[in-house]
Order: sequence, then structure tokens, then C-alpha cells
Amino acid sequence: MPLRFFIKQWLMPPGVLLLMLLAAWWLRKSWPRTARLFFIGGLGGLWLMSLPVVMQHLAGRIETVPPLAMNEWAGLAGRADAIVVLGSGRERGDPAWGGQDQPTGVALERMRYATQLAKASGLPLLTTGGLHYGAPPSEARLMADSLQRDFGVPVRWLEEESRTTWENAELSAAILLPQGVKRVVVVTQAWHMQRSVWSFQRAGFEVVGAPVGFMGIDSGRPFGGWVPDSKAVWQNGQLFNEVVGLIGYRLFY
Repeated sequence: MPLRFFIKQWLMPPGVLLLMLLAAWWLRKSWPRTARLFFIGGLGGLWLMSLPVVMQHLAGRIETVPPLAMNEWAGLAGRADAIVVLGSGRERGDPAWGGQDQPTGVALERMRYATQLAKASGLPLLTTGGLHYGAPPSEARLMADSLQRDFGVPVRWLEEESRTTWENAELSAAILLPQGVKRVVVVTQAWHMQRSVWSFQRAGFEVVGAPVGFMGIDSGRPFGGWVPDSKAVWQNGQLFNEVVGLIGYRLFY
């Protein structure tokens, strides 16, 4: 897992863009024209990744599953049998919590939304997510504990072995389908929802998408989003990763 993660980080932006800049420096004397192209591509790519307007445009193309209207929440009981909350990593050893691992901010956003859907509809919850670099507890366990402790919502099922969105779906199916749970509400980020719905449908579920955390909306950033922003670098990185995932899933699954 660490080796695969390391390779992936250098093949995806911004890692690959930094490699282009390194190649430009290395080739500056022997291949000056090639070095110039690498420099323009690397620096230009980093500049584009830093622009909120690029992030907003790309997110708008990926976030194709519409949000649930608030007046639909109570009616979910007639459309689904359970709510599935997808994991999103962890914060390691937070001193504020006695050195215990905690769900990430993205995971908390999903959990908060799932809490409201569960309270409005009465549907039971499943959390899904395995170990992070092999270290317990699982992401599913971290979320289940937080949902009970912080939001007062119990989790009925935990899927604690998955490492990818595809495995989220396949291993959740192994738990839910034998119990007659064939219709699920999937809670994840709006930019991650298209791939998640596709995966859960392939696993045998009827899926109601419940996206949260939309990026493709007017964020109100200064100068129309044309000023570089450090947050946009992370957001664009997530979106580029999702584009690759969408393509890869359709090719390999």
C-alpha cells in the first residue's frame, strides 16, 4: 500500500508537475527546448491548479448527481432500506483527543449529513472503510464511534476491510444483500458521488445518491476565482484524482 500510494502521488498533480520542473532543470543545458516545454508545462499546470475558477469549472462537470431536497429526507424510508456512509481517511493521533485517531473533516461532513437523513427517515446506518496503512481502528469504526458519541446515532453495520470505493460497494453488498437490503442511500462528497453510485449499482444495489460538500458552486472568492489560492490546489488535486478514477473504474471493473 505505501509503495502504491507513493507512485500514485508522483503520477498525479501536483507531483507530476513538480517532476516536470525537475526535468526542466536537469535538461536545461543538454536539451534546452525540451527543458523549456517541461518548465512551461510544470509551472503552467501548478498555476492552473491554484485557481479556484478552474476548480469550480471542473467540479461542475463531475458533480452530476443532484442534491437531495430537504423535503425529501423523511420520504427516503420509502425509497431505500439503509444509509451507507463512505469513509474518508483519518487524522492520526490527534493530541486534542488524547492521541486517538479521529475522522477527517470530510468524513465529519458526511457523517453530519447522514445523521440528519437517518433522523428524518428512520433508516439504519452502515459505515464503510478499512484500515489506514494497516493501523486499527478501521475508518468504519472511527465513524461509528463518532456517530454514536457526537451525534447520538447508532450504526447497525460496519464494513471494516475496504480500501477503495469499489471495495466499499462490494464488501457492503456482502453484508447487506444477504439481509435483504437492496436499496441504499449513499452519502459521500458530490465530486465522489458519480463513481460511488456506479460502484454500488454494479454491486447489485438500487442507489439513491445523497451528495454533500459541493465544489462546483459560486464560492464568492475574490476576483472571480482568478487569484491563486492554496485551498484550490488541494481541491483540484481531489478532482483530478476523481477524473482518473472514473476512467479507470470503467476500464478495469
